[in-house]
Amino acid sequence: MPVIAILIKRSASGDQTLSMNNTDFGRAAGGRKIKFSFTHLQINNGRINTQVKHAAVAKELGAVLQEDEVIKKLLVGQQLEFALTNDLTLSIKNNTPIPEETTDAEQEVLDSVEAE
Repeated sequence: MPVIAILIKRSASGDQTLSMNNTDFGRAAGGRKIKFSFTHLQINNGRINTQVKHAAVAKELGAVLQEDEVIKKLLVGQQLEFALTNDLTLSIKNNTPIPEETTDAEQEVLDSVEAE
């Protein structure tokens, strides 16, 4: 989870990927053949987009992310998309809109409000 938290932070500057260990997934599955890949797990402001049907592994990842206190704080105000490929590469894409820059006049108003 700490590595995923770091990648979520870094996703503001570009897409992030994490290659994971196939052996760990195989052990967790107990020898059963399970499809671990998924696409389009969208988490907007800490909430999973429920309008899209997600694979079980995607739902579980979303639940784990929402339970972790550090990651929960990172998800606030963010629009993130997670995907996991067949070769167990997790990708994180930050789709959070970039705020428009304020003009000098707007900044003066904001500064005066903060000073009060």
